[in-house]
Amino acid sequence: MAEKVAVVCGASAGVGRATAREFARRGYSVGLIARGRAGLDAAAAEARAEGVEAVAIEADADDAAALRAALELIEDELGPADVWVNSAFASVMAQFTEIEPEEYHRVTDVCYHGYVHGTWAALERMLPRDRGVIVHVGSALAYRGIPMQSAYCGAKHAIRGFTDSLRVELIARGSKVRVTEVHLPAVNTPQFTWVRTRLDGLPQELGGRTRPVAPVYQPEVAARAIVWAAEHPRRRRSWVAPSTAGTVLAQRLAPRILDHYLARTAFKGQLRDAPPPERDNLFEPLDTDRDFGAHGEFDGESRDRSLSTELSRHRRTLALAGLAGLATGAWGLAAVRAART
Repeated sequence: MAEKVAVVCGASAGVGRATAREFARRGYSVGLIARGRAGLDAAAAEARAEGVEAVAIEADADDAAALRAALELIEDELGPADVWVNSAFASVMAQFTEIEPEEYHRVTDVCYHGYVHGTWAALERMLPRDRGVIVHVGSALAYRGIPMQSAYCGAKHAIRGFTDSLRVELIARGSKVRVTEVHLPAVNTPQFTWVRTRLDGLPQELGGRTRPVAPVYQPEVAARAIVWAAEHPRRRRSWVAPSTAGTVLAQRLAPRILDHYLARTAFKGQLRDAPPPERDNLFEPLDTDRDFGAHGEFDGESRDRSLSTELSRHRRTLALAGLAGLATGAWGLAAVRAART
């Protein structure tokens, strides 16, 4: 049995794929859950190349029983899960009036109820052991909704409220199980070639395929933040990259101004001049027979590091260093004054 085990729900591509690889790099054996067999097999091969064990299970995040069964199989092979990461994704990029009810329900079932289902599965096993960490992968859009993503933004907002309630309940019962959130900026993942898109009512010159809102970060930036959060769960939530922090602060300080700014810029900022994808993964996976990996089509513009996020992880050390610097400066000034008298 492994000393450390991490389970990633949504592990076949994108942020979940990069996160599973980062856990493996840090010595965790990994349980991988997703719908796409080819993506899962490739993710498992990457983990094993790091010298750890990996178990890959096909399951849909909107199926609570399937996630429970998947975790049982993973723990039978690898041992008790120390970390559970909720990172499953599906969406429709369209104006609200162009989205069908069943599509809206599906996005909510994966991006919100999927997190609830994963948390149920993890807590059933972590609570009796009185240890473990659950990481909810969120977004800047959990704080600020934008056009064409009402279903996804609504789900991400819901996760924040759910997590706050759950955290308080765990504290009240004296549990050592921890839950934390990691909120991401725009990330270069395959989602922008997978997502269902409907652009009726928008000017054709805006383009026909979606894209992340710049600035864009590589999924490894997100993965490092998620693994760090899992290992430092006393931090209630983390904002990855300046764009996420800026979005949160702008929403708090000037939401009305932000409404009008986004009305002018956010449609164009999410579209590019390319034909829409012929298929999407809303109801069926696209990586059943083909592996797409962690990266999308935006390697050329994507940033592979966020200095602000790196500094945030060491804020206590930086604060102590700052205080030490002030103390040294004060001591030096006092010494100079004493020498002059």
